[in-house]
Amino acid sequence: MQLTIHQIDAFTHALFKGNYAAVIPLESWLDDDLMLNIGAENNVSETAFTCRQTDGCFAIRWFSPLMEIDFCGHATLAAAYVLCEEHNVSQIRFIADAVGELIVIKNNDGSFAMTFPKQVPVEVKNPPQALLNGLSIQPIKVLKNRQAYFAVYESAKQVESLNTDSPLLKTLAPHDVVATAPSDEYDFVSRYFWPASGGDEDYVTGSIHTGLAPYWAKLLEKTQLTAYQASSRGGHIQCEVGESTVTLTGHAVRYLKGTIYL
Repeated sequence: MQLTIHQIDAFTHALFKGNYAAVIPLESWLDDDLMLNIGAENNVSETAFTCRQTDGCFAIRWFSPLMEIDFCGHATLAAAYVLCEEHNVSQIRFIADAVGELIVIKNNDGSFAMTFPKQVPVEVKNPPQALLNGLSIQPIKVLKNRQAYFAVYESAKQVESLNTDSPLLKTLAPHDVVATAPSDEYDFVSRYFWPASGGDEDYVTGSIHTGLAPYWAKLLEKTQLTAYQASSRGGHIQCEVGESTVTLTGHAVRYLKGTIYL
C-alpha cells in the first residue's frame, strides 16, 4: 500500500516557522494501530488523517507521536491547505467526533479561517500543587477548560522567560498547560506545554485559542484579537470571538509531499 503524505507549516507565512503537521488523505480509514504507528514514525506534533464522506465533507482525526488527540487546530489548517489545493475549492467542511462540524474557508489573501466551538475556561480556586510547582513563575490566576490549565501572567516577558518541570506537568494528564499574558505588540501571547500528550512544548496550538480568545476578549472588551504563540518557531493567529464560536485565521506553507510505503 502507498499513501501520499504532505507536511505543512501552519500559522506562518514562512518555512521553518509556525507549527508543522503531516496530512494523509485517505479513501477509507486505516486500522487505529497503524495510524498510531504512522503518527509516531512521522514524529511531528500532529498527523492529520482525512477521509471523504458521502455528503462531501471530510472526517478528520489527529494523532500525536504518543496518542490520538481529540482536537487540533494547526493540523486542521494544514489539512484544509492540502484539500483546498487538491480539490480546487475554497471551503472545506470537516467532521470530528469530539468537536462536531468544523468549517474552514480559504480567503482571497491565501489565509484560512477556521470556525470552532468556544471552549471557555473557568477560574480554578485551588490549583493543583503539581501545576504551581511545575512553573518557575507563579501565575496571578489559574483557569481550566476541557483541554488545559490556563496560567495567567501579568506580562509577556514572564511568559517568554517561563521554565517548566515536564515530569510534574505530566501528572496533570489528561490536561495540558497554557501560559498566557497581555502584550504590547499583540493582544495576548501564549506558550503551550503538553508533556502528557505529545512533547514538552508545542510550537503553535490552534485549539487552545478557542479558550484563550474568549478569555482575553472579555477582559479586553473586544471581539477581534491578535495572538502570538511565543515558542522557538513562533506563530501568528487572528481571532474573532462570536456568541458560541471562535474563528481562527492563519496562513500556511508547504514543506513537502511524499509517499509512505506500507
